[in-house]
Amino acid sequence: MREPRGHWILLLLGGTALTVLLLLDGFAHGAVGEAPRDVPKHPAPAPQHVVSGGPVLNMADGTPRSRRMPPKTIALTFDDGPDPEWTPRLLDVLRRHDAHATFFTVGARVAENPGLTRRILHEGHEIGSHTYTHADLATAPAWRGRLEMDLTQRALAGAAGVHTRLMRMPYSSRPDGLTAPEWRAARRAGGDGYIVVLTDRDTEDWARPGTANIVETALAAERRGEGAVVMLHDAGGDRAQTVAAVEQILDRLQPQGYRFTTLTQGLGMPAAEVPVSAPEKAAGWTLVAAQRAASTLTGTMGALFAAAGLLYVLRLLLLLLFAHVHMRRVRRPGPPVMPKMKGYGELPPDPFPPVSVIVPAYNEEASIRATVASLLDTDYPGALEVIVVDDGSTDSTAGIVEGLGLPGVQLIRKPNGGKPSALNAGLFVARSEILVLVDGDTVFQRDTIRHLVAPFVDSRVGAVSGNTKVANRGGILGRWQHIEYVIGFNLDRRMFDVLQCMPTVPGAIGAFRRSVLAEVGCVPSDTLAEDTDLTMAICRTGARVVYQEKAIAWTEAPSSLRQLWRQRYRWCYGTMQAMWKHRRSIIERGDSGRFGRRCLPYLTVFQVILPLFAPAVDLFALFGMFFLDPAAPILTWTAFVVAQAAAGAYALWLDHEPIRPLWVLPLQQFVYRQLMYLVVVQSVVTALLGSRLGWHTIRRTGTFSQGQEQSQGAVRYR
Repeated sequence: MREPRGHWILLLLGGTALTVLLLLDGFAHGAVGEAPRDVPKHPAPAPQHVVSGGPVLNMADGTPRSRRMPPKTIALTFDDGPDPEWTPRLLDVLRRHDAHATFFTVGARVAENPGLTRRILHEGHEIGSHTYTHADLATAPAWRGRLEMDLTQRALAGAAGVHTRLMRMPYSSRPDGLTAPEWRAARRAGGDGYIVVLTDRDTEDWARPGTANIVETALAAERRGEGAVVMLHDAGGDRAQTVAAVEQILDRLQPQGYRFTTLTQGLGMPAAEVPVSAPEKAAGWTLVAAQRAASTLTGTMGALFAAAGLLYVLRLLLLLLFAHVHMRRVRRPGPPVMPKMKGYGELPPDPFPPVSVIVPAYNEEASIRATVASLLDTDYPGALEVIVVDDGSTDSTAGIVEGLGLPGVQLIRKPNGGKPSALNAGLFVARSEILVLVDGDTVFQRDTIRHLVAPFVDSRVGAVSGNTKVANRGGILGRWQHIEYVIGFNLDRRMFDVLQCMPTVPGAIGAFRRSVLAEVGCVPSDTLAEDTDLTMAICRTGARVVYQEKAIAWTEAPSSLRQLWRQRYRWCYGTMQAMWKHRRSIIERGDSGRFGRRCLPYLTVFQVILPLFAPAVDLFALFGMFFLDPAAPILTWTAFVVAQAAAGAYALWLDHEPIRPLWVLPLQQFVYRQLMYLVVVQSVVTALLGSRLGWHTIRRTGTFSQGQEQSQGAVRYR
């Protein structure tokens, strides 16, 4: 079945939207505020008539005209805001003294704090532009400067319904310090209709020189009664000194007859703010909404990044702890298990009961011979029958089995109906109480059946999961899957065994009591992960499902990314189906509730929720490398790989495997892990859209073929 294109369109749109929002937030916060910058030691100055002029420049007709504030008129100006902590404190001080000021706002902060922007205007203050990201207009190209100014105007339109005529260039100061590059930037702004505002008294409060120094700089010409434009800051760090200094300045100068007003009021100019049209306001609202969403997203992603890291560490520690507990339990000699007897005279169970092995096969001509041969080449001392169910194969699978002519091997032919129907057909004719279910591409070791059946001496055991290993681990994709099987699947199964909440007996190797299968209605066919669905149903009966590490089965893993995707897509979607089907086990009592409360939350968090958000977390880590402190994501990723490598080494040691394949682990983080996460994302989208996923088949390469031509065209159940 071909996946609907709508899934991919949704994924693409979601990924694009996330990327755009992160880039917008990264762009908006590319600079935090006033700070030292690299400038030439002897920069060329601006023209003399500008350097010696006043701090307010008007170039409406192309000719620069500068103005100064009238005597005893102070224009307090605040750069870099609005800030949700410090701007309200300054506004409160100004309101108590009935003073007004001019706020040169950063557009990105306006977009993030629209309510505060409106409060500034509502209380009689005025607003100027300080670019959108606090960009250095003297070094930025002309197009970037115009973009910065245009975005700031849009942010003001969206937040307060106005544009502004005033602007102050970041990193500028007094006219006598204006350099030639800054003058060129100022002329461009003036040509666009802005009134460029510098300052008479730069308090450099951004460096936090102390309240007394800020006050002293602001009152430098107090005795002469001069007016002035005073530069202060209401954002970019701790501004407690600035708030205290403004209070002292007002207390000291207002009794002397100084008035504190906006720039335009002090100079008798038209108001700085110009109302905008409805379309301009709508366009501005879109930018404000996007910027606020981007800011919220970044904060949320940061918290998610930390939470995901914490959960990962906790999960890793728990897996290693339970793996150690499981190893000590199964490898330390102990007293034999004494099954409970129901009545006097009852005989203990046969340690080597008859076993029926059921092999569902669909187009397995490349491996069925090796599978059947390995099942018969066993050291199991009990009676054994092998039932191969040919599920309507279109190749020579049935002919190969029939041509073997081996005693103890029974072939059943049936129309194609899917793997569950093939398994149930085999169950119907099987004669034994102990049933082993095996995929048609799987090879057993000689002692596998003996180890697989051994736990059934305990009458409480209803099913046994074997240890699946990847046979075709030669290439890098095979090594990645080998690592995943050993580190992920088998470590999980050891933990589930200890907690008695095993969710999956793999289709490649599992053993079951016939009576337990009958109790749950045999192999279910209403989910795509019949092995997980069946195991969950067994757990809910109260029967134990255990993991037998010594029962080893070798299986052929997908040999291409496309085939791997199709396999894992079905596994993931089917697992979610099974989890939903058995969701009521969480609120049930007894053994069923124990399984639900221990297993389903774990699967939900670590196999659905975290993988669902993992691509976004990875994207945020990439964002952090470019726009935040790059050390944090690099160190986190390094610690992640080191911790996973340590856990992998321990897991490989437990499985008696060499640790050499771990060299591909760092590469696995860039391709394989993302692929598995996207599988979960697509599966969730499929479920939410209500689409029904068909059974996927994958190509086989004949890994277990001995002396025969490998078939590249056959397909099999996976």
